[in-house]
Amino acid sequence: MKKIVVAYSGGLDTSVIIKWLQTKYQAEIIAFTADVGQRENPALLEKKALQTGAKKFYFVDLKDEFINNYIFPSLKGSALYEGKYPLATALSRPLIAKNMVEVAKKENADAFAHGCTGKGNDQVRFELAFKNLAPEKEIIAPVREWEFKSREEEIAYAKKHNIPVSVTKKKPYSIDWNLWGISIECGVLEDPWHEPPEDAYQITQNPENAPSKPEYIEIEFCEGIPVGINGRHVNGLKLISMLNEIGGKHGVGRIDMIENRLVGIKSREIYEAPAAVILHTAHSELEKLILERELLHFKTIVSQKYSELIYYGYWFSDFRICLEKFINETQKYVTGTVRIKLFKGQCTVVGRKSPFSLYEEKLSTYTEKDIFDHRASKGFIDIYGLPLILEGRRIRKKEK
Repeated sequence: MKKIVVAYSGGLDTSVIIKWLQTKYQAEIIAFTADVGQRENPALLEKKALQTGAKKFYFVDLKDEFINNYIFPSLKGSALYEGKYPLATALSRPLIAKNMVEVAKKENADAFAHGCTGKGNDQVRFELAFKNLAPEKEIIAPVREWEFKSREEEIAYAKKHNIPVSVTKKKPYSIDWNLWGISIECGVLEDPWHEPPEDAYQITQNPENAPSKPEYIEIEFCEGIPVGINGRHVNGLKLISMLNEIGGKHGVGRIDMIENRLVGIKSREIYEAPAAVILHTAHSELEKLILERELLHFKTIVSQKYSELIYYGYWFSDFRICLEKFINETQKYVTGTVRIKLFKGQCTVVGRKSPFSLYEEKLSTYTEKDIFDHRASKGFIDIYGLPLILEGRRIRKKEK
């Protein structure tokens, strides 16, 4: 094996991986970092990767591709795994893998390596993408193979080889950061009874300390995609960045959940996703105003499966692509504006409007404006309930 492309974050695992791979395989290591909004300094990352033993370093700006081809499709699909997790990490993995494949082909590399554990979901996401896009290349998963049994042992290895890492025994969190959200694991968070300490959170204010006055914002959508805020049209990157800042200030976007991982274990997961929570809340409410009842209910079923496919690493599958085509068709009228109140960690929809709304005040009102034909309801109930009425007659026959 001559060349290995490593998914490099600069964190504890991937920092140790470079030295470990170099020692074990005597191969040329190419470190690859995708810029998906994690606020990393590329110059510092490159310096660290090369000092640790990498021969080359790639830092690729993928923020626009991430937003337009991954985040917004998931938003249109109402993709929330188990009803809560907006899939920030899960969405980034196929994008990173796709670009690693491009680098591997350019560099004529023999293999890919990642820093995922044997009990996590990311190993599946990366490896299924690699197997789909570049099945001829090998895949190495050092964390599944190496001798270290704990993060403390990794920290000791890093110190021994002068590998700079920011993780300490006092703050042993594993943090994955991108535009759509932050996932935080390890340390005291592994105890589901333990309240997350404030030092675990990165971008959200403690709701108790958030402003005592609510803030109202208006989000505009066009065919399911957010295109503006407070009457101002902005691009996706600007919009998500603004909502992360505004939502974080009000303590919005903290998620603490017991999650069912793909490998079969339950895990306690902490997420911060202000923009994702705000946009999913707004988008869902706009759909309720616009989509016909049966379509709305069926899309809920589709959204659950769509979110599972993303979570399970099936981004490049025909199944997900086919569901996305259905989802896109549902969004052709999802255009309008949603008004949201942000206050002390809460994100509440207080207004919604659309030129394609199916809400008709004259049908819904109980005032003199009412045009609904109440007399028609008797016949409707008789016809709609006919199967139940007949079943009732049958029961009574048997009882006699």
